Amino acid sequence: MNFTLAGLWAHMGLFAKGIVIVMALMSMVSLVVLVERVLLFRAAMRQSRRFAAQLGPLLARGDLDAALDAKTDKDVGYLGRTIRAGLLAYRTASDDTRDEVMEAVARSLERQAQREVQGFKRGLGQLATVASTAPFVGLLGTTMGIVSAFQEMGATGAGGIGTISTGISEALVTTAFGLLVAIPAVMGYNSLQGWVDARAVDLAESSNELLDAVARVLKRSRSVAA
Repeated sequence: MNFTLAGLWAHMGLFAKGIVIVMALMSMVSLVVLVERVLLFRAAMRQSRRFAAQLGPLLARGDLDAALDAKTDKDVGYLGRTIRAGLLAYRTASDDTRDEVMEAVARSLERQAQREVQGFKRGLGQLATVASTAPFVGLLGTTMGIVSAFQEMGATGAGGIGTISTGISEALVTTAFGLLVAIPAVMGYNSLQGWVDARAVDLAESSNELLDAVARVLKRSRSVAA
């Protein structure tokens, strides 16, 4: 027998071939998710940095109305959407008491931040599923392949490792494919999940900074009114 991928594929049974095809599909799914998420994350980071550069000075001065009305790029990223949600809540509740304004802004910021984090996590479930199940799918092919090899040995009545070596080698190929699919998926999932966790921290810090700015503005406005 020719112990190459082409030779192994030619001698594989239908079940083993089905396992390899399934893992090829799983690999394609994980690759699509990885590429799509990486491109989206890079664009979101670039847009958020641009938004911070444009509105950062206004927010630092406490000019919240000007920050909300400022002309920005169409895509403001996860940071821009979250901060804008807080600014809109501030404008809507500006006639309420100080505590009510702060609570409204905090709730709005929290809701939008959760939406952004959930948006970032879209597709990571499929990636985690591929990473966790691919080795078991490969092991299933290996198990069935070994069973078939021993059945063949029993049918022919011949013994020895040489009789079943071909069948076992074919079976082990499915385990190798499973690992080849799972390892990049695990690495990609961990990397993307780490990025999402870091952005969640960024959103929490930015939300707290906006709340501090709102508190300062409300304190000044109440002092002037008094």
